[in-house]
Amino acid sequence: MQYPNNIKKSYNHISVSHSNRGMSLENLLNHTNDYYIKKDIALIYKKPTPIGVAEVSYSDHKKLIKKAYFKEQSTLDYNGIYKGKYIEFDAKETLNKTAFPIANVHTHQIDQIRGVIRHQGIAFLIIKMNNFYYLLKGEDFLLFIDNSNRKSIPYTYIKNNAHLIKEGYQPALDYLNTVDEIYFKGE
Repeated sequence: MQYPNNIKKSYNHISVSHSNRGMSLENLLNHTNDYYIKKDIALIYKKPTPIGVAEVSYSDHKKLIKKAYFKEQSTLDYNGIYKGKYIEFDAKETLNKTAFPIANVHTHQIDQIRGVIRHQGIAFLIIKMNNFYYLLKGEDFLLFIDNSNRKSIPYTYIKNNAHLIKEGYQPALDYLNTVDEIYFKGE
């Protein structure tokens, strides 16, 4: 780098994209899915949590929900279709540096992952951990929890078995590129 008065300064560090720092994982995925839809790459949507309305007020011809409740447990956060395959996945973030708590994935979500895989769909977790984004295949997640009594997945397991997702500008988090590498090799 060249500074005024011909002072040279060099840095020996890895360049990291900070363009999306501060955006939640869910926001990154929503922007990415909007991009996929606009470019006709895939149809993947965030599933709304089913809500029941308990009390409504009316003013100026507007309805305002005053009280509501969750009707039922939601399954995974996102679902849709890509290259003729059904996809369903959940987005998880953890501040834990050494392990991903399995309690972050609820029993009904684990059952949903099993069901999607059983019916030949694609199910996975996108995990933000240590400022990296990983795609952990549902099969690898289930393999770990079915064969371990641990309450968390060590970061080394995630680094060795999950697939790193690259951040970018358009799309913000191109997880379908990673899905292609895993599920659609040779197509």
